[in-house]
Amino acid sequence: MRPSILVTLAAASIATGSAASAQDTTFVAIGTGGVTGVYYPAGGAICRLVNQGRSEHGIRCGVESTGGSIFNLNALRDQELEMGIVQTDWQYHAYNGTSDFEDDAFEGLRAVFSLHPEPFTVVARADADISSFDDLEGKRVNVGNPGSGQRATMEVVMEAMGWTMDDFGVVSELQAGEQAQALCDNNIDAMVYTVGHPSGAIEEATTACDTVIVPVDNEAVAGLVGDNPYYREATIPGGMYRGTDEDVLTFGVGASFVTADFVDEETVYQVTKAVMDNLDDFRELHPALEMLVREEMVRDGISAPLHPGAERYYEEEGLLED
Repeated sequence: MRPSILVTLAAASIATGSAASAQDTTFVAIGTGGVTGVYYPAGGAICRLVNQGRSEHGIRCGVESTGGSIFNLNALRDQELEMGIVQTDWQYHAYNGTSDFEDDAFEGLRAVFSLHPEPFTVVARADADISSFDDLEGKRVNVGNPGSGQRATMEVVMEAMGWTMDDFGVVSELQAGEQAQALCDNNIDAMVYTVGHPSGAIEEATTACDTVIVPVDNEAVAGLVGDNPYYREATIPGGMYRGTDEDVLTFGVGASFVTADFVDEETVYQVTKAVMDNLDDFRELHPALEMLVREEMVRDGISAPLHPGAERYYEEEGLLED
Protein backbone atom coordinates (compact mmCIF):
# COMPACT_ATOMS: atom_id res chain seq x y z
CA MET A 1 0.00 0.00 0.00
CA ARG A 2 1.42 3.35 -0.96
CA PRO A 3 0.83 6.27 1.41
CA SER A 4 -2.27 8.35 0.83
CA ILE A 5 -1.73 11.27 -1.46
CA LEU A 6 -3.82 13.37 0.88
CA VAL A 7 -0.84 15.34 2.12
CA THR A 8 -0.22 18.86 3.27
CA LEU A 9 2.75 20.63 1.81
CA ALA A 10 4.08 24.13 2.21
CA ALA A 11 3.71 25.58 -1.28
CA ALA A 12 5.67 28.77 -1.73
CA SER A 13 5.07 30.95 -4.76
CA ILE A 14 8.04 33.02 -5.89
CA ALA A 15 7.44 36.51 -7.23
CA THR A 16 10.11 38.41 -9.14
CA GLY A 17 12.74 39.54 -6.67
CA SER A 18 10.88 38.29 -3.59
CA ALA A 19 9.14 35.23 -2.16
CA ALA A 20 5.41 35.22 -1.45
CA SER A 21 4.15 33.75 1.79
CA ALA A 22 3.76 29.96 1.90
CA GLN A 23 0.28 28.47 1.84
CA ASP A 24 -0.78 25.02 2.96
CA THR A 25 -2.14 22.98 0.07
CA THR A 26 -4.22 19.83 0.42
CA PHE A 27 -4.05 17.45 -2.53
CA VAL A 28 -6.91 15.10 -3.34
CA ALA A 29 -7.17 12.54 -6.13
CA ILE A 30 -10.45 11.38 -7.65
CA GLY A 31 -10.56 7.87 -9.14
CA THR A 32 -12.76 7.67 -12.22
CA GLY A 33 -12.76 5.21 -15.12
CA GLY A 34 -11.66 5.00 -18.74
CA VAL A 35 -11.08 8.28 -20.58
CA THR A 36 -13.84 7.56 -23.12
CA GLY A 37 -16.51 7.01 -20.46
CA VAL A 38 -18.42 9.57 -18.39
CA TYR A 39 -16.60 9.03 -15.06
CA TYR A 40 -13.37 10.62 -16.27
CA PRO A 41 -14.89 13.89 -17.57
CA ALA A 42 -17.27 13.99 -14.56
CA GLY A 43 -14.29 13.74 -12.21
CA GLY A 44 -12.53 16.39 -14.25
CA ALA A 45 -15.57 18.64 -13.92
CA ILE A 46 -15.54 18.25 -10.13
CA CYS A 47 -11.83 19.06 -10.00
CA ARG A 48 -12.29 22.07 -12.23
CA LEU A 49 -14.80 23.61 -9.83
CA VAL A 50 -12.72 22.72 -6.78
CA ASN A 51 -9.55 24.17 -8.26
CA GLN A 52 -11.28 27.44 -9.13
CA GLY A 53 -11.48 28.15 -5.39
CA ARG A 54 -8.03 26.86 -4.49
CA SER A 55 -6.78 30.26 -3.35
CA GLU A 56 -9.58 30.36 -0.75
CA HIS A 57 -9.64 26.79 0.60
CA GLY A 58 -6.18 25.48 -0.32
CA ILE A 59 -7.39 22.25 -1.97
CA ARG A 60 -5.82 21.07 -5.20
CA CYS A 61 -7.80 18.38 -6.99
CA GLY A 62 -6.52 15.89 -9.57
CA VAL A 63 -8.34 13.22 -11.58
CA GLU A 64 -7.02 9.71 -12.27
CA SER A 65 -8.19 7.35 -15.02
CA THR A 66 -8.69 3.94 -13.39
CA GLY A 67 -10.20 0.52 -13.98
CA GLY A 68 -13.58 1.67 -12.66
CA SER A 69 -15.88 1.17 -9.68
CA ILE A 70 -14.35 -1.88 -8.01
CA PHE A 71 -10.83 -0.53 -8.45
CA ASN A 72 -11.86 2.83 -6.99
CA LEU A 73 -13.50 1.25 -3.94
CA ASN A 74 -10.47 -0.90 -3.20
CA ALA A 75 -8.12 2.05 -3.73
CA LEU A 76 -10.19 4.13 -1.31
CA ARG A 77 -10.03 1.35 1.25
CA ASP A 78 -6.24 1.24 0.85
CA GLN A 79 -6.04 5.06 1.11
CA GLU A 80 -4.57 5.28 -2.39
CA LEU A 81 -7.36 7.65 -3.45
CA GLU A 82 -9.25 10.26 -1.47
CA MET A 83 -12.43 10.21 -3.55
CA GLY A 84 -13.92 8.22 -6.40
CA ILE A 85 -16.87 7.74 -8.73
CA VAL A 86 -18.56 4.35 -8.45
CA GLN A 87 -21.77 2.67 -9.49
CA THR A 88 -24.51 2.88 -6.88
CA ASP A 89 -24.87 -0.91 -6.72
CA TRP A 90 -21.19 -1.34 -5.88
CA GLN A 91 -21.42 1.42 -3.28
CA TYR A 92 -24.18 -0.66 -1.68
CA HIS A 93 -22.28 -3.95 -1.92
CA ALA A 94 -19.02 -2.48 -0.61
CA TYR A 95 -20.56 -0.91 2.47
CA ASN A 96 -22.87 -3.84 3.25
CA GLY A 97 -20.36 -6.61 2.51
CA THR A 98 -22.39 -8.34 -0.18
CA SER A 99 -21.70 -9.70 -3.68
CA ASP A 100 -18.00 -9.22 -4.54
CA PHE A 101 -17.48 -7.70 -1.07
CA GLU A 102 -18.96 -10.60 0.87
CA ASP A 103 -17.17 -10.99 4.22
CA ASP A 104 -15.08 -7.93 3.33
CA ALA A 105 -17.33 -4.94 4.02
CA PHE A 106 -15.83 -1.49 3.52
CA GLU A 107 -17.19 0.06 6.71
CA GLY A 108 -15.21 3.27 6.22
CA LEU A 109 -16.92 4.07 2.90
CA ARG A 110 -18.78 7.39 2.93
CA ALA A 111 -21.18 8.89 0.39
CA VAL A 112 -20.93 12.47 -0.87
CA PHE A 113 -23.59 12.79 -3.61
CA SER A 114 -25.09 10.87 -6.51
CA LEU A 115 -24.55 11.72 -10.16
CA HIS A 116 -26.10 10.63 -13.47
CA PRO A 117 -28.10 7.49 -14.30
CA GLU A 118 -26.16 4.66 -15.97
CA PRO A 119 -28.04 2.22 -18.18
CA PHE A 120 -26.50 -1.22 -18.77
CA THR A 121 -25.77 -0.91 -22.49
CA VAL A 122 -25.14 -3.66 -25.03
CA VAL A 123 -23.87 -2.69 -28.49
CA ALA A 124 -23.65 -5.37 -31.18
CA ARG A 125 -22.45 -5.48 -34.75
CA ALA A 126 -25.39 -5.19 -37.14
CA ASP A 127 -24.25 -8.35 -38.94
CA ALA A 128 -23.93 -10.46 -35.76
CA ASP A 129 -27.61 -11.49 -35.63
CA ILE A 130 -28.09 -10.18 -32.09
CA SER A 131 -31.48 -8.63 -31.34
CA SER A 132 -31.83 -9.47 -27.62
CA PHE A 133 -29.54 -10.14 -24.67
CA ASP A 134 -30.32 -13.87 -24.96
CA ASP A 135 -28.72 -13.84 -28.42
CA LEU A 136 -25.28 -13.19 -26.88
CA GLU A 137 -24.99 -16.89 -26.10
CA GLY A 138 -22.32 -18.39 -28.32
CA LYS A 139 -21.09 -14.99 -29.55
CA ARG A 140 -17.79 -13.17 -29.14
CA VAL A 141 -18.43 -10.80 -26.25
CA ASN A 142 -16.33 -8.23 -24.43
CA VAL A 143 -17.40 -8.57 -20.79
CA GLY A 144 -15.16 -5.75 -19.50
CA ASN A 145 -11.91 -5.63 -17.61
CA PRO A 146 -11.64 -7.09 -14.11
CA GLY A 147 -12.14 -4.37 -11.52
CA SER A 148 -14.64 -2.41 -13.59
CA GLY A 149 -18.27 -1.86 -12.73
CA GLN A 150 -19.35 -3.02 -16.18
CA ARG A 151 -17.61 -6.38 -15.66
CA ALA A 152 -19.10 -6.83 -12.21
CA THR A 153 -22.61 -5.95 -13.43
CA MET A 154 -22.22 -8.26 -16.41
CA GLU A 155 -21.38 -11.09 -14.03
CA VAL A 156 -24.53 -10.32 -12.01
CA VAL A 157 -26.66 -10.53 -15.16
CA MET A 158 -24.92 -13.73 -16.24
CA GLU A 159 -25.62 -15.32 -12.85
CA ALA A 160 -29.29 -14.35 -13.15
CA MET A 161 -29.33 -15.94 -16.60
CA GLY A 162 -27.61 -19.09 -15.36
CA TRP A 163 -24.66 -18.43 -17.66
CA THR A 164 -20.92 -18.81 -17.23
CA MET A 165 -18.13 -17.48 -19.45
CA ASP A 166 -18.21 -20.82 -21.26
CA ASP A 167 -21.60 -19.88 -22.72
CA PHE A 168 -19.92 -17.35 -25.01
CA GLY A 169 -18.01 -18.30 -28.14
CA VAL A 170 -15.09 -16.02 -27.21
CA VAL A 171 -14.68 -13.84 -24.11
CA SER A 172 -12.69 -10.61 -24.21
CA GLU A 173 -11.68 -8.52 -21.19
CA LEU A 174 -10.89 -5.24 -22.91
CA GLN A 175 -11.03 -1.94 -21.10
CA ALA A 176 -13.80 0.50 -21.98
CA GLY A 177 -11.61 2.59 -24.26
CA GLU A 178 -10.58 -0.42 -26.36
CA GLN A 179 -13.88 -2.13 -27.04
CA ALA A 180 -15.35 0.14 -29.74
CA GLN A 181 -12.39 -0.44 -32.04
CA ALA A 182 -12.47 -4.18 -31.35
CA LEU A 183 -16.15 -4.22 -32.31
CA CYS A 184 -15.59 -2.33 -35.54
CA ASP A 185 -12.50 -4.40 -36.37
CA ASN A 186 -14.75 -7.48 -36.15
CA ASN A 187 -12.77 -8.94 -33.27
CA ILE A 188 -15.90 -9.12 -31.10
CA ASP A 189 -19.61 -9.35 -31.86
CA ALA A 190 -20.85 -7.33 -28.90
CA MET A 191 -19.67 -5.11 -26.06
CA VAL A 192 -21.28 -4.25 -22.74
CA TYR A 193 -20.94 -0.97 -20.86
CA THR A 194 -22.65 0.45 -17.79
CA VAL A 195 -22.41 4.12 -18.66
CA GLY A 196 -24.18 7.45 -18.68
CA HIS A 197 -25.50 8.74 -21.98
CA PRO A 198 -24.52 10.24 -24.29
CA SER A 199 -21.26 8.32 -24.10
CA GLY A 200 -18.19 8.95 -26.22
CA ALA A 201 -17.38 5.23 -26.29
CA ILE A 202 -20.87 4.28 -27.52
CA GLU A 203 -20.82 7.10 -30.05
CA GLU A 204 -17.45 5.87 -31.34
CA ALA A 205 -18.77 2.35 -31.81
CA THR A 206 -22.01 3.39 -33.47
CA THR A 207 -20.44 5.84 -35.91
CA ALA A 208 -17.35 3.84 -36.92
CA CYS A 209 -19.31 0.77 -38.07
CA ASP A 210 -22.85 -0.55 -38.45
CA THR A 211 -24.19 -1.46 -35.02
CA VAL A 212 -27.37 -1.81 -32.99
CA ILE A 213 -28.09 -1.19 -29.31
CA VAL A 214 -29.61 -4.35 -27.87
CA PRO A 215 -32.56 -4.46 -25.43
CA VAL A 216 -31.85 -6.01 -22.01
CA ASP A 217 -35.36 -6.59 -20.71
CA ASN A 218 -35.90 -10.30 -20.18
CA GLU A 219 -37.38 -12.14 -17.19
CA ALA A 220 -34.02 -12.52 -15.44
CA VAL A 221 -33.39 -8.78 -15.58
CA ALA A 222 -36.92 -8.03 -14.37
CA GLY A 223 -36.12 -10.18 -11.33
CA LEU A 224 -32.95 -8.21 -10.64
CA VAL A 225 -34.83 -4.93 -10.77
CA GLY A 226 -37.60 -6.25 -8.56
CA ASP A 227 -35.28 -7.73 -5.94
CA ASN A 228 -32.64 -5.02 -5.60
CA PRO A 229 -33.27 -1.38 -4.63
CA TYR A 230 -30.17 -0.10 -6.42
CA TYR A 231 -31.36 -1.31 -9.86
CA ARG A 232 -34.04 0.39 -11.91
CA GLU A 233 -35.54 0.17 -15.37
CA ALA A 234 -33.86 2.43 -17.89
CA THR A 235 -34.37 3.62 -21.45
CA ILE A 236 -31.76 4.63 -23.99
CA PRO A 237 -33.49 7.20 -26.23
CA GLY A 238 -33.95 6.36 -29.88
CA GLY A 239 -32.01 8.55 -32.25
CA MET A 240 -29.24 9.28 -29.76
CA TYR A 241 -26.88 6.97 -31.66
CA ARG A 242 -26.65 6.01 -35.32
CA GLY A 243 -28.31 2.70 -36.15
CA THR A 244 -30.86 2.76 -33.31
CA ASP A 245 -33.95 4.84 -34.08
CA GLU A 246 -36.32 3.47 -31.42
CA ASP A 247 -36.07 3.65 -27.63
CA VAL A 248 -34.19 0.68 -26.15
CA LEU A 249 -35.33 -0.84 -22.87
CA THR A 250 -32.70 -1.99 -20.40
CA PHE A 251 -31.94 -1.61 -16.70
CA GLY A 252 -29.34 0.36 -14.86
CA VAL A 253 -27.81 1.91 -11.82
CA GLY A 254 -26.48 5.36 -11.09
CA ALA A 255 -23.08 6.92 -10.67
CA SER A 256 -22.16 8.14 -7.21
CA PHE A 257 -19.37 10.25 -5.76
CA VAL A 258 -17.85 8.70 -2.65
CA THR A 259 -15.00 9.11 -0.21
CA ALA A 260 -13.82 7.44 3.00
CA ASP A 261 -13.75 8.22 6.70
CA PHE A 262 -9.99 8.94 6.70
CA VAL A 263 -10.55 12.08 4.60
CA ASP A 264 -11.04 15.12 6.86
CA GLU A 265 -14.36 16.91 7.21
CA GLU A 266 -13.24 20.29 5.91
CA THR A 267 -11.86 18.84 2.67
CA VAL A 268 -15.08 17.00 1.84
CA TYR A 269 -17.14 20.05 2.86
CA GLN A 270 -15.24 22.28 0.45
CA VAL A 271 -15.43 19.78 -2.43
CA THR A 272 -19.19 19.37 -1.88
CA LYS A 273 -19.66 23.12 -1.68
CA ALA A 274 -17.65 23.71 -4.87
CA VAL A 275 -19.99 21.44 -6.85
CA MET A 276 -23.32 22.31 -5.23
CA ASP A 277 -22.75 26.08 -5.17
CA ASN A 278 -21.90 25.94 -8.88
CA LEU A 279 -24.33 23.25 -10.02
CA ASP A 280 -25.43 25.20 -13.12
CA ASP A 281 -21.81 25.32 -14.29
CA PHE A 282 -21.32 21.65 -13.37
CA ARG A 283 -24.30 20.58 -15.49
CA GLU A 284 -22.80 22.28 -18.53
CA LEU A 285 -19.49 20.44 -18.32
CA HIS A 286 -20.88 17.15 -19.74
CA PRO A 287 -24.21 16.23 -21.40
CA ALA A 288 -24.77 13.32 -18.97
CA LEU A 289 -24.85 15.83 -16.09
CA GLU A 290 -27.49 18.14 -17.57
CA MET A 291 -30.48 16.77 -15.61
CA LEU A 292 -28.92 16.76 -12.14
CA VAL A 293 -31.10 18.11 -9.31
CA ARG A 294 -29.57 18.99 -5.92
CA GLU A 295 -32.29 17.30 -3.86
CA GLU A 296 -31.98 14.06 -5.87
CA MET A 297 -28.19 14.09 -5.65
CA VAL A 298 -28.44 14.11 -1.86
CA ARG A 299 -31.10 11.39 -1.71
CA ASP A 300 -30.95 8.94 -4.63
CA GLY A 301 -28.47 6.07 -4.70
CA ILE A 302 -27.03 6.84 -1.26
CA SER A 303 -26.51 3.56 0.59
CA ALA A 304 -23.37 4.36 2.61
CA PRO A 305 -23.49 6.98 5.39
CA LEU A 306 -22.91 10.56 4.30
CA HIS A 307 -19.45 11.87 5.07
CA PRO A 308 -19.63 14.47 7.89
CA GLY A 309 -18.24 17.12 5.54
CA ALA A 310 -21.00 16.57 2.99
CA GLU A 311 -23.61 16.29 5.74
CA ARG A 312 -22.53 19.64 7.19
CA TYR A 313 -23.02 21.36 3.85
CA TYR A 314 -26.43 19.76 3.27
CA GLU A 315 -27.61 20.74 6.74
CA GLU A 316 -26.54 24.34 6.15
CA GLU A 317 -28.49 24.36 2.87
CA GLY A 318 -31.57 22.66 4.33
CA LEU A 319 -31.21 19.70 1.97
CA LEU A 320 -31.63 17.01 4.64
CA GLU A 321 -35.05 18.16 5.80
CA ASP A 322 -37.90 15.65 5.38
